[in-house]
Amino acid sequence: MHDHSPAPASWRIALPHSAAAVPVARALVRNALAELEHTADCDTAELLTAELVANAVEHTPVGPTPIELVVELRPTGCQVEVHDPDPSPPADLTRPDVEPPDPWREDGRGLLLIRALSSSCGHRPTGAGKAVWFRLPPAVPAQRRPAE
Repeated sequence: MHDHSPAPASWRIALPHSAAAVPVARALVRNALAELEHTADCDTAELLTAELVANAVEHTPVGPTPIELVVELRPTGCQVEVHDPDPSPPADLTRPDVEPPDPWREDGRGLLLIRALSSSCGHRPTGAGKAVWFRLPPAVPAQRRPAE
């Protein structure tokens, strides 16, 4: 008997505090979405995850607490959280922009991307620091071509 409403699946992985964390995080998100044939847009999920992880690596001090990636797949879409040991909230994620971002500046673009492409995003304090998260709605399934 097949139940078509899957229970939420979740993955949690500690990431290295280095640039190597980004491809590891992207691969995990890609695998998670592929494994369940989840309908959230995989490319967008990977892109936004890479931005969150890169931000965490760049802006948080190296400490005993690792950066962690948490991916949850629900019938309502996918939620990705990046936990890091720095309790201060990320700039630009939830604050409205006071001035338009300078397109030539590298930093800050990632959080604008996340705000633009996710269905919702935010951050919350955790026992060890903070978690920054975004959600993606289920994508409209692509038209499947009939098999030859």
